[in-house]
Amino acid sequence: MQVLFLHPNFPAQFRNLAVAIGSDPTNQVIFGTKNETVTFGNINKVIYQENGTVNPKTHRYVQILESAVWQGQAVYRMAAALKNQGFNPDIVLAHSGWGPGMFIKDIFPDTKYLCYFEWFYNAYGTDADFDPEDPLNEDTAAKMRVNNTPLLLDLCSCDRGICPTNWQHQQFPKEFQPKIQVLHDGIDTAYFKPNPNAQLILPRINLDLSSVSEIITYVARGMEPYRGFPQFMKAVSLIQQRRPNCHVVVVGEDRVAYGKELPNEKTYKQLMLETLSLDLTRLHFTGLLPYGEYLKVLQASSVHIYLTYPFVLSWSMLEAMSTGCLVIASATPPVLEVITDGENGLLVDFFSPQQIAERVDEVFADKEKMPEIRYQARKTILKNYDLNPLLYKHLEWMVR
Repeated sequence: MQVLFLHPNFPAQFRNLAVAIGSDPTNQVIFGTKNETVTFGNINKVIYQENGTVNPKTHRYVQILESAVWQGQAVYRMAAALKNQGFNPDIVLAHSGWGPGMFIKDIFPDTKYLCYFEWFYNAYGTDADFDPEDPLNEDTAAKMRVNNTPLLLDLCSCDRGICPTNWQHQQFPKEFQPKIQVLHDGIDTAYFKPNPNAQLILPRINLDLSSVSEIITYVARGMEPYRGFPQFMKAVSLIQQRRPNCHVVVVGEDRVAYGKELPNEKTYKQLMLETLSLDLTRLHFTGLLPYGEYLKVLQASSVHIYLTYPFVLSWSMLEAMSTGCLVIASATPPVLEVITDGENGLLVDFFSPQQIAERVDEVFADKEKMPEIRYQARKTILKNYDLNPLLYKHLEWMVR
């Protein structure tokens, strides 16, 4: 079987699938990507590169579409070269939205074209109009409608698709939902597992919290409103006043991965450090961490705080639960699909730093109840999000 994976940021969501299929010597696997730096296993990676970029004079509503066309065209050229070398994939699996698979049915009309659908833009009832301090205007709502064009092209041309959660699936138009199966990528529960004797010592970044009994953790790709970073930092200011012995560890980059940046090139981290009263000797920013160090952070965590807009659910929350973390999370729709308050985690109002701080106190005050919540958190992941059974389901879905 010949399989072509397409994702601009190799290997992303397709890492486990590509490795599993490629481990069979009778299969030929190629991964088309723009990522020239990362290597993983023995996956045969082929680079594609756009010949142009979005014209700044292009109407801003259609700039995402123009970008997708440039990427789709680059993949078409790459696929044509592979075809000339005798590669005619039985299956193409592409991440939809950026455009890599836009013209796959034109170069390989008889190939089974499968799509990973992550998010469909809706102006109302999800992320766009969530924050009352950042009201949605008609211009942005119109742009969001056009942003869906690459997704709609894939929804029409693909044979079928997958989406990781029910909440994300519900965002797609009802007429296309039957074409999309809910199937999460899966969490490596054998790797993300509790360690009762864990101590947080990371020599590479000169961090030693081995003598600290209260460690509060936070993980996100970027420090931004979409993942509740401002609310988290306001809660940290309160928590540090209430708990003089606690330390806070923040994993992630000082950037915006989703949503809007601040004016004047200021970051949200800079803004919070300037405006809040914080004890910086007990606040540790690690940057992005290798998996091994990231795991140590989760295993040593006393309380893990996860906040999100009504948007894509982060792997990090599920990885924290798999590691047996005591998760305090926002009571927003993507979280509510996984966490039941008081059973496998604790829920808070996204916009209430005060409530976050109070629930942190609750964790340390009620030491009899919390081990069961940690146990149930991991049990939830083992039951519904464990990589091994989900990987098997993915393989079945691909070849059927």
